[in-house]
Amino acid sequence: MTSPILVTGGTGTLGRQVVLRLREAGCDVRVLSRRTHGAATDIEYVTGDLATGEGIEAAVEGTEIIVHCAGSSKGDEDKALNLAQAASLARARHLVYISVVGADRIPVVSGVDRAMFGYFASKLAAERVVAESGLPWTTLRAAQFHDLLLMVAQQAAKLPVIPVPAGFRFQPVDAGEVAARLVELALGTPAGLAPDIAGPRVYGMADLLRGYLRARRKHRLMVPVRLPGKAARAFRAGANLAPERAVGHRTWEDFMAERVLHEA
Repeated sequence: MTSPILVTGGTGTLGRQVVLRLREAGCDVRVLSRRTHGAATDIEYVTGDLATGEGIEAAVEGTEIIVHCAGSSKGDEDKALNLAQAASLARARHLVYISVVGADRIPVVSGVDRAMFGYFASKLAAERVVAESGLPWTTLRAAQFHDLLLMVAQQAAKLPVIPVPAGFRFQPVDAGEVAARLVELALGTPAGLAPDIAGPRVYGMADLLRGYLRARRKHRLMVPVRLPGKAARAFRAGANLAPERAVGHRTWEDFMAERVLHEA
């Protein structure tokens, strides 16, 4: 009997895709969730809270590979620390973490920066926890998912006038493609910091919004807004992009064509 692979955040946008691909690869999968789930035929669900550490030791028991997909806008460092400590006690042989492109290039040094870009600092802090855990590890930095930018566009479209951060560009990547790469890394030899993964094209924020509005047959006035702070300056300089790692295949237009058709 093989040991199960633990996936944290296994019910989220990325985690669901990781679980699916691990099952397709014939792996036994255990999913850590804060909520109790009903019985499943081929996936084991365990309840635990990474923020408090409750239930984490039991979740990692008997696992050798852990794929850490759970994340939020803050608190990732403490969650990674609780997981890494439990994984060390369980003598896990591979801790895999998903981070974000630009985590090391977006400076979060002020209250203004933290309010809007704290996610990047949180991810970088968690990266350091993983790297210093003493466990064999792999970290993959991915660009923003199509799903995230879709959510932003949906919320923006509710406004009569949309403020658009001036000079902001994105290189959205498909969550399924990231999941496939993450599984490949998890089943391989620990690689440390792996090459970034980003989508095939770079888009201005206004272009992404126009694509969504066009697909939904909506019209909105868009007004450019220049955001202050060092983090926003880094964004305008493309610190969140990885043009040399445009290895994804699914474009924003492909994603829109499929997803918008299913919107109410």
